[in-house]
Amino acid sequence: MLIKKVVGLFVKKIKNNAEYIQNYFEYAQEFKVFLRTHGERFEVLRKDKYPCLYDKTKGTSFDKHYIYHTAWAARRLSALKPVDHTDISSLTYFSTVVSAFIPVSFYDYRPVDIRLDNLTCNHADITALPFKNNSIRSLSCMHVIEHIGLGGYSDVLDVDGDLKAISELKRVLSIKGDLFFVVPIGKAKIMFNAHRIYSYDQVMSYFNDFELQEFTLIPDQTDDALVINATKEEADKQTYACGCFWFKKKEG
Repeated sequence: MLIKKVVGLFVKKIKNNAEYIQNYFEYAQEFKVFLRTHGERFEVLRKDKYPCLYDKTKGTSFDKHYIYHTAWAARRLSALKPVDHTDISSLTYFSTVVSAFIPVSFYDYRPVDIRLDNLTCNHADITALPFKNNSIRSLSCMHVIEHIGLGGYSDVLDVDGDLKAISELKRVLSIKGDLFFVVPIGKAKIMFNAHRIYSYDQVMSYFNDFELQEFTLIPDQTDDALVINATKEEADKQTYACGCFWFKKKEG
């Protein structure tokens, strides 16, 4: 198995190198033509060359998980219109965009220096959040939990790091508060030290004392974008899909 994997990586590297050589040859030919025909408006110097060798594609590629889950959560917040929102370590683009219409407080283990009105950025350890019990009305933590405790972000190795983080999210969310929670969905496994993949049943068991408002699936087994109100059966068919859970904290 290991030999097969090493051979596969070697073949991939050869193919990548061949593609690079071909693309660079085409680039060099185009640069020669451009030098002769660029006109007088701009100075074109060889020292300023900036080859973009992999952009000649038939379509614009994107990561389904990160495009769709942030779009899903932003649409839910736009409809709910909370007074403010707190995000724990999700994609920074999400907080910067949402802060255009809702004040957002963003927290990450690795602080980020983004300066925008309606947005504050601070440090926090998700396994020990600096908030009081039941204090946050609108909360998101998306494509984050699966990484906690695997050491990929300089965090401490902890096999139960994700469970500690989930416990903290549940603790700080206010009664009747909304939590937008996103993780990879499929057959439960750990891809060390990148991420965990959770089963639908696992996630639901971790939040068995919360009310599920919506489960939306970004599948990897079909070409569908967002499967709104997806079923457990649909989730169980996945290998590395994206599960978008909207939970509400119960009273009592």
